[in-house]
Amino acid sequence: MHSSRTLSLIYPAIGAGLIAVLSQLVIPIGPVPFTLQTLAVGLIASLYPPQKAMTSLILYLLLGAIGLPVFAGFSGGMASLFGPTAGFLWGFVLYAGVTAQLTVPHSSLIQVFLANLLGDALCFGLGSLIFSLLTQSNLEKTLALTVLPFLIPDLLKLLLITIAHRPLSRITRFNKQ
Repeated sequence: MHSSRTLSLIYPAIGAGLIAVLSQLVIPIGPVPFTLQTLAVGLIASLYPPQKAMTSLILYLLLGAIGLPVFAGFSGGMASLFGPTAGFLWGFVLYAGVTAQLTVPHSSLIQVFLANLLGDALCFGLGSLIFSLLTQSNLEKTLALTVLPFLIPDLLKLLLITIAHRPLSRITRFNKQ
């Protein structure tokens, strides 16, 4: 097997592992904990081609679905994928697909930042919608619990992703086009 074929199989596993590790850095601030999951998703989405980025996220969700403790706070199981915060987990796949499609190794800092901002916003949108539907919370309460506490931290994560994109692109050496 060629080394490029081997790497194409390994990179999604590395991506899923990165998300699993950064999911464990948890600050419980309400029903939706603060983690570094979106940092991992953004890095993967910015560095990997769309198929590998989405494969990483689907693998991560499958590992959690079978009960491995890869979700926030060492949780796992099918209940996590259908509970009030499940929309954020499913939103990671959307984030990865959209952002990976919009970034390439030579993307400008602005392109990387905006692609991640869009992906993150889509993830927040889906997560908030599912949270609202399952908890029957009104819009004001939903936004107060699921979006507002994360605005500044997520902007900082997006800046970190943007700054790290170019140097890390040289290491991964994907041809995303």
